Amino acid sequence: MAASIFFKSRIIHIFLLFTLFSSELGFIQLGSTLGINYGQVANNLPLPEKVLTLLTSLRITKIRIYDTNPRVLTAFADSGIDLIVTVPNEAIAQLTDPRQALQWVTTNIQPYFPATKISGIAVGNEVFTSDDAALMSNLVPAMVSIHAALVQLGLNSYIHISTATSLAALENSYPPSSGSFKPELASLLAPFLRFLAQSNSPFWINAYPYFAFKGDPNTVSLDYVLFNPNQGTVDPYTRLHYDNMLYAQVDAVIYAIARMGYGGVEVRVSETGWPSKGDPDEIGANVENARAYNRNLLLRQMRNQGTPLRPNQRLEVYLFALFNEDLKTGPTSERNYGLYRPDGTMAYNLGPGALPSTASVSHTSSASRETGKELGSSYWKMGKP
Repeated sequence: MAASIFFKSRIIHIFLLFTLFSSELGFIQLGSTLGINYGQVANNLPLPEKVLTLLTSLRITKIRIYDTNPRVLTAFADSGIDLIVTVPNEAIAQLTDPRQALQWVTTNIQPYFPATKISGIAVGNEVFTSDDAALMSNLVPAMVSIHAALVQLGLNSYIHISTATSLAALENSYPPSSGSFKPELASLLAPFLRFLAQSNSPFWINAYPYFAFKGDPNTVSLDYVLFNPNQGTVDPYTRLHYDNMLYAQVDAVIYAIARMGYGGVEVRVSETGWPSKGDPDEIGANVENARAYNRNLLLRQMRNQGTPLRPNQRLEVYLFALFNEDLKTGPTSERNYGLYRPDGTMAYNLGPGALPSTASVSHTSSASRETGKELGSSYWKMGKP
């Protein structure tokens, strides 16, 4: 009986694998696949104009911000850098009204485009794991209204709409081919995935292998979460080999989406990173691991790699984050994900030639307003590698 069940499960996984690969034919992406999150919950951050100079020196061409700060949008005009802007969670309810959505777009997007290359709108952050029933039910109607506004203004072919989802939305994650969403989210995810498929928009995930290691350091291999190619695991159903947790997390989400009937939707990583400092109980939060994770991730992105399931589709990743944000609440790690300190000096050295040692910046005199939760801090264990 056990062998029969295993065989049947294997057939299901092979079928899913075939449909996923088939949906990707002719879908190899070009262009830069590395971006960075530019959070602003900190004292004395560099002026946006100076941040632009820093990003240019780093040759980063994609950023994600957590609001629609006019100073940032103005500073990045004619820079050629792609921006993803964000609708804060608290504004989602009012944007279900098409008139309010049109007003929001005409105020926050239209005046800056196309000089400022706004390529995406994130409607909220980690809404599906917020435990706010009203917020979750309002998400897709708000996205539909914003999309209709973009269509009315002739911007829909330039700007896509999505939302960043925490991996806590997954019910099953290991092995990756068993990836599935929590059943209680199915009625909310179905219209969301349908919207993404119809508008050709990506599914964004906030993926942090750090939390898996922190939660169970005796089981989860540090080498596996830090991209050590000598460590890994094999999916028993597909025989695909994973040498790092991030790619396994991404593929688990791809399988979960396929189980909902939308295997052609692209998955992108809207946040991933590693803290360089933490509280005594935050195991693994140190400079050495942060350097290893981010440097190895950068090297992977330079090779334009895809995941084992979608090897020909280069994975787009946004690193979290550009700056340490010293005004964020929560454990010490929350304030120490940045490559740079707020004063523009490096938090740690990624290695020879990776980053300049000091940003040539001046500073603002006050902190930016926090507009919503920026870090996907939900613990999600990938499983033993």
